[in-house]
Amino acid sequence: MRPIYWIILSAVLLFIEFATQGLTTVWFAGGAVAAFILAAAGFGLPVQIVVFVAVSVVLVLFTRPAATRWLNNRTTRTNADRVVGKEALVTKDIDNTLAQGQVQVDGVSWSARSYGSDRIPAGTKVRIKEIQGVKLIVETF
Repeated sequence: MRPIYWIILSAVLLFIEFATQGLTTVWFAGGAVAAFILAAAGFGLPVQIVVFVAVSVVLVLFTRPAATRWLNNRTTRTNADRVVGKEALVTKDIDNTLAQGQVQVDGVSWSARSYGSDRIPAGTKVRIKEIQGVKLIVETF
């Protein structure tokens, strides 16, 4: 195979990587560069393909985990999901129709909505079912 095809493949794979930023095709672009070098040196197509696959696999197995950790360390974890399943006290009537309601859990006040369409009066103990955005979804028990 002509060396230019490997460069074109590498460029296409890099373009896809930049467009998606999924850390998937960049490793195969590295394999295509290695195959390009072998093609330019005069090696046959079977050797080029084997090296393309081998280099791509090695890059995926050994560099992707480190790259993923490095890129994902910028994510701020809030631990807000730790309240799911806990009990809370309704401090302001919960009414989904009026889009209002408030509960207190672990000394912190949260906006709340009921899981169903139930209206829940203040003073009721509820269980936190899930979090949607900045609101707790609660249900009576």
